Amino acid sequence: MTDLGLRPLLPLRFQLAECPVYDDRAGRLLFCDILAGAIHAVEIASGAHASWSFPSLVASYGLCESGRFVVALKDSVVLFDPVSGESTHLADVEADKPTTRLNDGKVGPDGAFWVGSINEAPDKAAIGGLYRIDAAGRVEQKVDGIKASNGLAWTADGRTMFHTDTRGVWIDRWDFDPASGAISNRTRIATPDDAVGRPDGGATDVDGFYWSAGISAAKLNRWSRDGALVESFDVPAAAPTMPAFGGPDGTTLFVTSLREGRSAEQLEKYPLTGSVFTGQASVAGVPAFRFRDR
Repeated sequence: MTDLGLRPLLPLRFQLAECPVYDDRAGRLLFCDILAGAIHAVEIASGAHASWSFPSLVASYGLCESGRFVVALKDSVVLFDPVSGESTHLADVEADKPTTRLNDGKVGPDGAFWVGSINEAPDKAAIGGLYRIDAAGRVEQKVDGIKASNGLAWTADGRTMFHTDTRGVWIDRWDFDPASGAISNRTRIATPDDAVGRPDGGATDVDGFYWSAGISAAKLNRWSRDGALVESFDVPAAAPTMPAFGGPDGTTLFVTSLREGRSAEQLEKYPLTGSVFTGQASVAGVPAFRFRDR
């Protein structure tokens, strides 16, 4: 497999498109526009496009069992009802750190929402963390000493978690307990450079491989669980941010991208930068887990 056939899903470009999630119940792709504070939804069959706006940036989100979304804002997490438009506060995270904001987040196999933070201070010090938040609003810090938390993804059996630091730069693998959310046996499997692609958002396929958006290299990289780079695909955007799998058989591939801060030369070479792309993989991905809010 050398070409994923990536093409824009919408005729729109976003400053910072992130967190693609396929909603199998509704047959739609969701993604967020972080800087605009919005979550978008595109029905795959019809192309119908809807969006919801929030009072701050939207860092990431996940699907809930109830049909709501669990949404990470700048320094808090809310439960959002897309039908009524109502939000319910769930937890505060790093509200005491003025230079950090929440970043990549996903629902884990344990039914909790996992979300990390990024330090936006000029020194980019490693003061961020990774947190687990349950339906009762309990916040547990799982990892500290992070510059830019990213890349959360779990294997199909729920027993392995991948996690990255885009500025670290590293990809870690953890043993994961899907019953309790306990993590153990941290293993650094890769330290990709800019040429390979610093690891941004991630996803896993059913064969246990980890797909990482190489944000600095216009690449989508497929890594083995032990850190071997087994495939690397070109993306028609200067800065891909996250892959996701979906569609009826799980082999449709979606990739978001970043336009903000790209140079004129990059935009000339990659004019579709900022698009949300869709393509085709030869392997199915692990479906999104749902937040256990009921």
